[in-house]
Amino acid sequence: MKFFLCVIGMVMIIEGLPYFGFPDRMKAMMRVVLEMPDDSLRKLGFGLMVAGLALVYFGNA
Repeated sequence: MKFFLCVIGMVMIIEGLPYFGFPDRMKAMMRVVLEMPDDSLRKLGFGLMVAGLALVYFGNA
């Protein structure tokens, strides 16, 4: 459980970096995301999940 909380904390730090460093560009990116069709967002999300799973798999191999 301790390792899991550490991993979640690291993800939150990495996710927060663009908002801290480039708030104006993140707002512009959010506008682009809001205009994307749902199907494209689903495909993007699925691709990111598969890539993350592959990273975890190869990182533990």
